[in-house]
Amino acid sequence: MRKIVQAVIVVALIAFVAVGTKVLPIDGDSAPGPSAFDPATFGATQFPKIEDFVSAHAVEAKELADAIAADLADAAEKYATTGPSGPVYSVEITGVVGQADAGIAPIAVTGLSPDLQIRVQFGPAVNGTDLRDVAGDIEFGQFRNQIEYQNAAAAINDELKAKTLSSIDVSSLSGKTVTVVGAFTFVSPTAWFVTPVEVQTE
Repeated sequence: MRKIVQAVIVVALIAFVAVGTKVLPIDGDSAPGPSAFDPATFGATQFPKIEDFVSAHAVEAKELADAIAADLADAAEKYATTGPSGPVYSVEITGVVGQADAGIAPIAVTGLSPDLQIRVQFGPAVNGTDLRDVAGDIEFGQFRNQIEYQNAAAAINDELKAKTLSSIDVSSLSGKTVTVVGAFTFVSPTAWFVTPVEVQTE
């Protein structure tokens, strides 16, 4: 009799659990979790906003260089956005383009210290997270993992290449005066590695 009672209790518990359980299809519309990240859509949506932000906040190169030389902390507070790898500056540079190497060219700016080397990546390869981080509104917590966070930066860079840099032949810029509006993550007061959003040739 005791075994029968135990068996009845077990059956009742199984039935209770089954009633309260909802099975969700893995690939169905009811599957939980965030939607898949689409890099192309993300890049196309974000790049115009970033371009506008950098253009609106760009500081003339000499003003920025003088501020950084005077007080790093004050310059960062006044001009930079805090990114995951350090301060990110928006800058406007007018100068003469030097010889490019792998799509990266130095720009000589009159009035700047000769110790400051400014290089701009004109493509076709564009690397880094400058554009993703410059406005401060794209954060790791918006993504499911580190891979998506990195892919977000690459998607924005891809849109830059397609919309702005694809028409630029960097080999033809040597010796010409250009104005570049772009962003860079601060690493050293003597080296700026700039990702452009606008390039104008005089």
